Amino acid sequence: MSEKTASVHWEGGGQKGQGRISTQTGALNNYPYGFSSRFEDDRRGTNPEEIVAAAHAACFTMAFSFACDKAGFATEQVDTRANVRLVKDGDGFKIDRIALQLSASVPGIDEAKFQEIAATAKRDCPLSKALASVPEITLEATLLQGGGSGGGQQR
Repeated sequence: MSEKTASVHWEGGGQKGQGRISTQTGALNNYPYGFSSRFEDDRRGTNPEEIVAAAHAACFTMAFSFACDKAGFATEQVDTRANVRLVKDGDGFKIDRIALQLSASVPGIDEAKFQEIAATAKRDCPLSKALASVPEITLEATLLQGGGSGGGQQR
């Protein structure tokens, strides 16, 4: 069992307030966030959706690599991008889509097995399970080397 922690300190009202996010490991240490870094283009701070995207990409990448190991294929390199979309929902907001993009070099694997492992990793990674209420989580997986070519899309 593993339990990780993060904390937030917030001062001020919603739109004018400022928060600071810290994680147990110190990867984020009093890192700023607020309205402008979430809803505008202020890049001096982070936002919850960016953190969810990073967590989902990291979790899915590890799940994919472990699944390849289990199937007898060693991953040489794996790059994942996660795009998390926040949209207006009535008086509030919701995350309505997460798009995962995977490109990986996996020697000896064919395209069909690669797509199967990627789809299974997307379904089974703990963050995908935790985010199951998001209406759309897509995956575009591209095999860079190791047999087969091109990419495929999974929903």
